[in-house]
Amino acid sequence: MSVNDIGLATYAAREGRARAWRHWLWLVTAATDAATVALMVGLVSLAYHLPVYGDPRADKVTLELALMLAAIFVFVNATRGRYQLANYLSTKGQITSAFAVWNLTMVAFVAILFLAKIADHYSRGVVLASYLAGIPVIALARSAMVRTISIGSKTGRITTERVFLIGREPDVMSFVSRHQPWNVGFAIVDVAFLRSNDARRINDPAAALAADLASAVANCRSKQPDSVFIALPWSDQETIDACIDAFMNLPVAIHLTPERIMDRFDRPLIMRTGSLTSLRLNRPPLSALEIALKRGFDLVAAALILVLCAPLLLLVAALIRLDSPGPVLFRQRRYGFNQQAFRIFKFRTMTTTDDGAVIVQAKRDDPRVTRIGRILRRYNIDELPQLLNVLAGHMSLVGPRPHALAHDRAFERKIALYARRHNVKPGITGWAQVHGLRGETDTDDKMAKRVAYDHWYIDNWSIWLDIAILLRTVLSRKAFMNAR
Repeated sequence: MSVNDIGLATYAAREGRARAWRHWLWLVTAATDAATVALMVGLVSLAYHLPVYGDPRADKVTLELALMLAAIFVFVNATRGRYQLANYLSTKGQITSAFAVWNLTMVAFVAILFLAKIADHYSRGVVLASYLAGIPVIALARSAMVRTISIGSKTGRITTERVFLIGREPDVMSFVSRHQPWNVGFAIVDVAFLRSNDARRINDPAAALAADLASAVANCRSKQPDSVFIALPWSDQETIDACIDAFMNLPVAIHLTPERIMDRFDRPLIMRTGSLTSLRLNRPPLSALEIALKRGFDLVAAALILVLCAPLLLLVAALIRLDSPGPVLFRQRRYGFNQQAFRIFKFRTMTTTDDGAVIVQAKRDDPRVTRIGRILRRYNIDELPQLLNVLAGHMSLVGPRPHALAHDRAFERKIALYARRHNVKPGITGWAQVHGLRGETDTDDKMAKRVAYDHWYIDNWSIWLDIAILLRTVLSRKAFMNAR
């Protein structure tokens, strides 16, 4: 069975040229990184010296600085395995990775200057300006490179691997239709269908399987692929073992195509602990180190904000007292991490303080909202007492916004994986809120969209994302939309 028979000829047509590209692409990407850094340092030096000294001063020292930073940047990328072609097929995580490598580059450069006692040899202004300029320049260059390589892989001009597929026809076709391997740079050189379970050959299935495998191995040997993909249900252990035994005699990597359950998860991983091997489908949202980093940031930032906002908090408390009878702070039970209930603190903005089995959400022009409460809700000032919840460890500065227990229980029955929002601590602000998803959730669709944003935040958390959300909470108009 050839690639033409399953409609893959278009993607195999340029296979020869693609294979040549694949062997040299690591050098092209490394050279592009080096040229980007060196050129950027040269331009920064020119822009720095020209207005200060009146001449460009593109001398030997500038050349040394450019070459040193470029060499360190390429070396760090190489040691982290970043020049493997598979890393350039998706834009996800590219900016974060480039930023991390650039930081390591500057740390290594400063360490070299210190150890070699040549810190005075280079302009501190040029070094600092190069670091700051490098953040956007390297990010843009890496994004452009990823887009170019991704397009090349989808059009068949660049491949990561040449693969040979073997399995029963329904399983092979299911794998091809679900994953479209050419979109991740795979060139399918040929396909072998196993016919050992056909009705006409059922009298001696073992002999039929052996014949199919002998033919497939001979064909595979002539096509010289990099990898063989076995497309069979994992429960068909006997046939899988026979395929592995047959292809172990060829100089190829052998893969099992993924079961459908793995399509639900972004990063399934084979884990080995002693003699136990398992397939980890998912990991906790944050590692122990990430939890410590997020908690440390929360403590420092929340304490600082609380001190700076103390006069405002006292003023708001006095205005609430004067505006309407009732307590200054409103406390309500909410679910926190792992659905552990806690009492959230907010400035009271309504004449009611409901916390029972039925809670009516605030609506536009709700008569229960007080005069001062309308202003507090409009500018998110009513949320500031939650800084106390952050310091107490019930909440984080950034995370999925907690809802009243009555609302949580209602939406859990309607929205799939709704409770997954509680796999991290709730936040004073969140990814959904800075996109304008706040206020009344009078339809299931509104809540489902908010939950989708919360799930994205959980799956893509970084300390830089938290900082970006905090800045957008203060500066973005969307963060103030739909206030009630």
